[in-house]
Amino acid sequence: MIRLIPAIDIIDGKCVRLTKGDYNEKTIYREDPVDAAKEFEQMGLTHLHLVDLDGAKSSHVTNIHVLREISAKTKLCIDFGGGIKSDDDIKAVFENGANMATIGSVAVKEPSLFYKWLQEYGAERIILGADIKNDNIAVNGWKEETNENIYSFLRQYINHGVRNILCTDITKDGTLSGPAYNLYEEILKRFPGINLIASGGVSSNEDIMQLDRLGVSAVVFGKAYYEHRININTLMEHV
Repeated sequence: MIRLIPAIDIIDGKCVRLTKGDYNEKTIYREDPVDAAKEFEQMGLTHLHLVDLDGAKSSHVTNIHVLREISAKTKLCIDFGGGIKSDDDIKAVFENGANMATIGSVAVKEPSLFYKWLQEYGAERIILGADIKNDNIAVNGWKEETNENIYSFLRQYINHGVRNILCTDITKDGTLSGPAYNLYEEILKRFPGINLIASGGVSSNEDIMQLDRLGVSAVVFGKAYYEHRININTLMEHV
């Protein structure tokens, strides 16, 4: 059964969505992200993907106060990503209420630091963020494309005990054009047994049900919900 994980992306303390990671293509959906989080909890959802887009861009956690407030005012299981680049960043994230941390850029740029966190906090609390464009990993708020191939990148960390992987196809994100089914199918074929979280492109209930049929563990969605293209109550009856 696929887990439903709503996303709250933060810029200037507000709940926004970007298109293909473009900071110039920003839509504000809620002035107060805490209200959005409460809304998700009232629907019966249990998890939240909270992204500090200011942090991703500036390379250090910026919107920690939003995490703290959502953690204090809901019982949601929160995974936090965006700008976690140092020991102080990840410590602050966990001390302010995150249950899990999504790490992308550090895994590419500083593998030794990622391994240290994996050992220190445990594989169950660390999510490997694999943001891709044309089968290559992108970092630093998706502004920088690397030559790191998605499959070799994943193999490296799975061999070191990583089991939670959040994979976003940047070309799909915020487009409502459907998820990258072929990509997720190939990942699961090569690495059976991982906890694969799909993100990007979700446009309908059927998209999510198709991901469920593929064997994806969880799905992150944002724009499709905020623009009333998916029905959470109906989904919860079927997945």
